[in-house]
Amino acid sequence: MLAATATSAAVTTNAATFRLEGIAMPESPPGDEWQVIGVRPVYDSKWVRLELAEVQLPSGQHFEHHKVTMPAAAMTVVLSDSGDDVLLSWRHRFVPETWNYELPGGLVEDDEDAESTAVREVVEETGYRPRSMRHLVTFEPMIGMVSSPHHLYLAKGATREGHPTEKDEGQFEWIPLARIPDLITSGKVINSGTLVGLLQVLALRDSDDPE
Repeated sequence: MLAATATSAAVTTNAATFRLEGIAMPESPPGDEWQVIGVRPVYDSKWVRLELAEVQLPSGQHFEHHKVTMPAAAMTVVLSDSGDDVLLSWRHRFVPETWNYELPGGLVEDDEDAESTAVREVVEETGYRPRSMRHLVTFEPMIGMVSSPHHLYLAKGATREGHPTEKDEGQFEWIPLARIPDLITSGKVINSGTLVGLLQVLALRDSDDPE
């Protein structure tokens, strides 16, 4: 239902178009890709790899561009049984020196798929186990320079299994979904994965298509 609502208007471009799940998308013009001439490493660790890529743009411009690769991450929007509340952590982030609300989540381990990571992180950080999991969206949080796929899931209902085993993930609480727009507007939710997940759930809720 959401796709039908979002795509009721025609999309007009100068290029040819094709249909993808009911959406009119511009065709990728040949020759408009950035060409990678070469890549040299700068720094590499378990957490981050920094490289300098020599690139040529479609216009002919030529320069070196930083390229950062980080592990994939998985997060979950955990809704209460009623669907009216979401499980969020109020926590401090030292890099931007800020407090904000965040979803449970973490990095995808080598021996896991993204959904397994999402479930594990919910259990470890909150003590709850999701009763169902649905993939919402996978996105790149800083696509112009950083490669770090973020996989977002929706869990409807959760069973309390015990206390959290992760002790440094902030304070989790059930927040009414009705409060989320105001929390976002007031700057209390600034983590990209949390923003994308919550806004997607709100969009699905408003479309009367929660499935």
